[in-house]
Formats: sequence, C-alpha cells, structure tokens
Amino acid sequence: MQTAIEATGHAVGGAEAAAPADTAGIRRIEIRDLRDALSKGLDDFRASRTDVLFLCLIYPAAGLFLAHLAFGYDLLPLIFPMASGFALLGPVAAIGLYEMSRRRERGLEATWADALGVIRSPAFGAIAVLGLYLLAAFLLWLLVAYGIFQATLGPEPPASVGAFVQAVFGTAAGWAMIAIGMGVGFLFAVVVLTVSVVSFPILLDRDIGLYPAIGTSIRAVLANPVPMAAWGLIVAAGLVVGTIPLFIGLAVVMPVLGHATWHLYRRLVAR
Repeated sequence: MQTAIEATGHAVGGAEAAAPADTAGIRRIEIRDLRDALSKGLDDFRASRTDVLFLCLIYPAAGLFLAHLAFGYDLLPLIFPMASGFALLGPVAAIGLYEMSRRRERGLEATWADALGVIRSPAFGAIAVLGLYLLAAFLLWLLVAYGIFQATLGPEPPASVGAFVQAVFGTAAGWAMIAIGMGVGFLFAVVVLTVSVVSFPILLDRDIGLYPAIGTSIRAVLANPVPMAAWGLIVAAGLVVGTIPLFIGLAVVMPVLGHATWHLYRRLVAR
C-alpha cells in the first residue's frame, strides 16, 4: 500500500529534487520555428517510415471503427465530433512518436519497438494520468456535442445520411448546431493544447512530475500566444485533411505532427 502511494506521489510530483518547483526555462518562438519543427518532423517520419506506419495504422483503424459504431447505433451526429476529437487524444496517441524522435535526436535506434519502451520511463505514471485526463476531456466533448445536437436538430435520430446532411446544411437549426459546436469544440481544443503540448514531451525528457509538466506547458503557450495559436490551426487542419479520406490520411498526418511536436518542445523549453 505504501509503495503504491509513493509511486503515485512520484508520478504527480516527479523526482524529489524537481517536486518543489518547475524551473524549466521558456523560450520565445516565431512562426518560422513552426516550419522548422514540421520540417524536422517530416525528416523523422521519412527516416522511420516503415516503423511509424506500422505504429500508426491504429489511427485510421480506430477512426473507421468509430464511424461504423456511429452508423450502427444511430449516433450519426457524433461522427464529426469523434473525428475532431482526435485533436484531443492526439497527444496521447503520439507519445511513442515523441520517444522515437527523442532517441533519433540522441543518435540511438528508433523503431516501433523502441517507441513502446516508453512504458519503462520513470514518468510513465504521470504520462498515464495525463492520458486519462485527456480521455475524460474527449468523452466530455462527445457528451456536450450530443447535447448540442439534441438542443438543435434532435431529439429524434436522423432517418438517413442524406436526411442528416440536408438538415445540417439546409436548416437554421443545422447551422446553429454547426456554429455552437465549432465554438465549444474550439474551447476544448484550446484547453487541451495548452495543457498537453509540452507536458508529454517534457515528461519523457525530464522526471519533473505531472503538475510541474502541465505548468510548464501553460507557461509556454502563454509566452507564445500567436505561434501557439498558429500551431493549433496547423494541427486542426492536418487532422481534418487526414480524416477526410476515410481516416486513412491519419496514418501519415499523425506521425508527422507527433514528431514535429517533439521538435517544437525543443524550441519552446530550454535544456
């Protein structure tokens, strides 16, 4: 029992020396740093293309499964919220990609098996807890999105795909659902980006604990509002492009964005 409590305390607070305060320095970045991060992310993807594609096939598979689930249980209105929800779960799904970029940066071998080695990280407990937070945010987003549908086009489920599309784009209630959904979804995305964009990479890089990692991520975003807003738009646009062709594009978009996020972290946080 005591061991479990100590392990939980370590996951939240990190190593004893780092627990009192997070001293990671935050750098100011510019838009060109985003281009550099994307370029390096693409290089990482090219260098480990086979391993990364193997690791990332789960993204389109999960997307197709969710779409099938929605069609099968009259949850058609949740297809877009589920697709856009990849932005909320993306940082969790990309944790292995961060590890691959970290290893490649150090001149080490970086395969899909090495990516799974993240479970041996001293900070894995904190990573898992943060992942649960994002999963909770994703589920809450789905509940809110369904509530928006109920308040606008509901409560009856759509009779067919065609009828649903016509109702969404051909009625005032449909456009109200779009406007409200996009506004609320934007707020969810901003919160998740702020909390997680640096948290996951720094937990792999330094055993500083969950809350200091979240604090560092928040400080990094607040210090760079314009570049980080641009980064959020890049991520959102990439995920939209990746989901359009039956989610297949996510097998490429997700790894490139995941690797790029590691390099963005390197730009944001001083070593």
